[in-house]
Amino acid sequence: EGSCEALCRTLVSQNGLQRETTDISQSVLYTSLMGLLLVADNEKEQLTLGRGRTGLRNIGNTCFLNAVVQCLSHTCGLRGYCLLRSYKHEKFSKEEAKLMEFSKVLSGLWDVNEGDKVVNPRQFYNVFTEAVPYFNGYQQDAQEFLRFLLDKLHTEINRRPYVRRAGKEPEQKFARFISEEAAVMWKKHLERDDSIIVLFSGQLRSSLHCSVCSHYSNTFDVFCDLSLPIPKVTLRECLDLFSQEEKLDKENSPMCERCNRRTECTKRLSIQRFPQVIVILNRFTTSRWSISKSTIYVSFPLTNLDLGPYGPVDCGSVLYDLYAICNHAGTVNMGHYTACCLDENGWCFYNDSVTPLTENQLQTNQAYVLFYQ
Repeated sequence: EGSCEALCRTLVSQNGLQRETTDISQSVLYTSLMGLLLVADNEKEQLTLGRGRTGLRNIGNTCFLNAVVQCLSHTCGLRGYCLLRSYKHEKFSKEEAKLMEFSKVLSGLWDVNEGDKVVNPRQFYNVFTEAVPYFNGYQQDAQEFLRFLLDKLHTEINRRPYVRRAGKEPEQKFARFISEEAAVMWKKHLERDDSIIVLFSGQLRSSLHCSVCSHYSNTFDVFCDLSLPIPKVTLRECLDLFSQEEKLDKENSPMCERCNRRTECTKRLSIQRFPQVIVILNRFTTSRWSISKSTIYVSFPLTNLDLGPYGPVDCGSVLYDLYAICNHAGTVNMGHYTACCLDENGWCFYNDSVTPLTENQLQTNQAYVLFYQ
């Protein structure tokens, strides 16, 4: 396993797939290795893809599922893992039913003989809703489905629960701008959770500053998506508000570690560790009594979204490019989901059918969840 990881890190580094300072999960390393070895070993074993411009059949209130699956099918790392069936080469203690059916759907979407066919996701839908009956029979929230789907896929292929350790491992060298505390927490996360789904995982830092004793305390949490407030008109303004310092009164503040009591304090969120794929936005807000949807137009960059200003101090630019959008038209109680995805030939609009799209057509107030890599 150690030699495999060393070889994979070398290949990944040589092929420019990952920055040296990033801690890569072994499943992500393994996927990269398998892809590179397939290309290098035998030309006939290369993964041959179709255009990916294939629609998914709506089998009754399943547009939320179709839109999310189309976005995930354009997530290169996950798609490669599924189509190469890399999970077949790893050892798990149970069947990967949901992953296998999900992979079959992706195989249909990227079939080289796609023609004018439409892929039926019925079997995948049945297997998934058997595990999560909540999503059966009614229109559901696409972002909530995305969270459940990624969690279920991760549970099936998580390598760490089945890894026995002889003892405590020595501390590894972590990235220059990551604090020791955050790095330790991230390392513990990877010791529990290691699968291709880590592509979507980042780390949030919540910093509290006591107004009485000036004590700072930090907590670090793993995230797979960011729900942003939308009172503004640009994505950057939404991010600014998300990371803006917030004043907490005594009733809403946690215990100060130094004062040993609740005190007035300030709270600020920042991204401590950036995921390879980041899923952001969300137009639905939940209050105590109701759910509402924002229809404010939010402009967003298609390339070079710089999240560096929302990360650790002096971390520099951290650039992301948009590759998929999940749209929602309608109201909280009645609506329709579609997707816009980027392939090597440009953007396409995925509804019940697939049509080409210009970049100017992407910017609408229906953009619900944005996928950047």
